[in-house]
This record gives sequence, structure tokens and C-alpha cells, in this order.
Amino acid sequence: MGFGARLRITLEMIKWEHSIFALPFALTGAILAARGLPQSFHGLPSLSTLGWILVAMVSARSSAMAFNRWADAALDAANPRTRARAIPAGQLSRGFVLAFTLLMAAVFVAASAELNRLTLYLSPIVLLVLLGYSYLKRFTRLSHFGLGLALGLAPSAAWIAVRGSLDPRIVLLTAIVLCWVAGFDILYACQDMEHDRAAGLYSIPQAFGVRRAFWIARLLHLAVVLLLPWFAALFQLGIPAQTGMFAVFLLLLYEHLIVSPGDLSRLNAAFFTMNGVIAMVFFASVAADLWIGPLPKH
Repeated sequence: MGFGARLRITLEMIKWEHSIFALPFALTGAILAARGLPQSFHGLPSLSTLGWILVAMVSARSSAMAFNRWADAALDAANPRTRARAIPAGQLSRGFVLAFTLLMAAVFVAASAELNRLTLYLSPIVLLVLLGYSYLKRFTRLSHFGLGLALGLAPSAAWIAVRGSLDPRIVLLTAIVLCWVAGFDILYACQDMEHDRAAGLYSIPQAFGVRRAFWIARLLHLAVVLLLPWFAALFQLGIPAQTGMFAVFLLLLYEHLIVSPGDLSRLNAAFFTMNGVIAMVFFASVAADLWIGPLPKH
């Protein structure tokens, strides 16, 4: 198999298009950080900064997803739901996937270096979180929160990329994304409850059962809804952003209405489609608010 074919399979394996989950939150952090900066253009960071943030986001996620497939190859082969993935199916070698992982990690570090000194210094810590997530389910049922942190770092990292420092206010958005991602990852893990128990892997569904796992996910998404008004107040966001946050509430509600402990058949629609929509709606509403409304008073 040629290099081009293996690269295409790799991109399909890591579902690179699902970068849409975290990218809108990174862009939200970037435009909030740029607001009020004298060098910003209509409230936007420079095109160079936005470009390197995009490169950093996509490469970091690609590295993390490829490493997850590399680390979980044996587990995926034993799971009927995942045994058709590229490594267990023999479409890709573990060596090729590891090389792709290291290449994407190097691109991420290089992009971080182009942003500012602090992003470069923090890049190894970010990689530790992103890559380390793959091993959490081997020893803790809280692995869902590791994934939540991995995606939740996006807005805070983008803020640092623009400002060169961290504002505590943006950490609240990291917490919101953490709760959102952990909640839907718990729902997604319900598919593998029996396999996880048999394989000795840890997850909230494995520990508490599907019905209780659903309630934990609901509580986490309720936390998202309750934290959003606080976030809006911290950044003095107006009607457009608040309307978008209400839309996020409705979309989360719909997500929980189309799946239930007794019917997981629409889980992929809830996980992939709805969460991508939620991320885009959130970013679009905040962006509209910043571009329509006045700058905050300092």
C-alpha cells in the first residue's frame, strides 16, 4: 500500500473532521483574548496568530487520536464494535501510526513556538494531557474527565496564544467544555459497558451501570447550562451570545431526548452531529456578540 493510501486511511481513522468539537472553543478563546487589544483587527487576532492556532489545534488533536488508536490497538481488536478500525483490521501498521503521532506532535510544538514563548513552554504539558488520556481507562473510571480536560484546554490555550498570559476568566470556559465533553463521553461509553467489564477497563458505565451513567451525564450537562450565564457575565456578553447559550441548552436537551438507557441506537447522531452543532452555535453566537456589541469598559 502506498504512502498516500495509508495517509488517507490514517485521516479516516482519526476522524480529523471532528476537530470541529474543540476548534470553535479555541476560536472563542482567541477572539475573546483579542478584544480590546490595540493590534487586533475588528476584534480579531492577526491572521498569522489565527493560522498558527489552527495548525496547533489540528496537529494536537491528530497526534492525540492517532496515539489513542496506537495505544488501544489490542483493546480495539478484542471489542466487536472497534475491531474494524485500521490497526486491528491490518490496514495500517502500529509503526506507521506511531510515526504519524510523533510527526503531528512535532508540528504542534513548532506551531506553539511560532505563537509565543509561553505556548512553547506549555506545549509538552498539553501533549502529556492529550496523549496520557489514552491510558486512563486502564486504571480509573474518571477517564471521561481526562478527555474533557484534553478538549477543555483549547480555549485557555488559545487565550495564551493571543495574550501570552492566562486570564482566570477563560478557565471557566475550560471547565464548561470539560463538563460538556465528559458528559457526552460517558454516554458514548455506555455502548461498551459489557466489554469494559469483561476486559477489566474502567468507565462510569462499567462502574455504575447505564442508567446511573445517564444521570451523571445529565448532571454534567446541567452544570454546563448553569455555568454559561456566569461565563456571559464575566465577559459582559449581550443578547446574541445569551441567545446562543440558550440554543446550546435546547440542543443539549434534544441530545438527551433522542437517547435513553434503553435505546442507544441514536447515540452516534447525538455524539457526532449534535455536539458539532453545539460547538459551532456557541462560537457563532459569541463572535456575533463581540462584533455587534460595544467593547467592554476597563
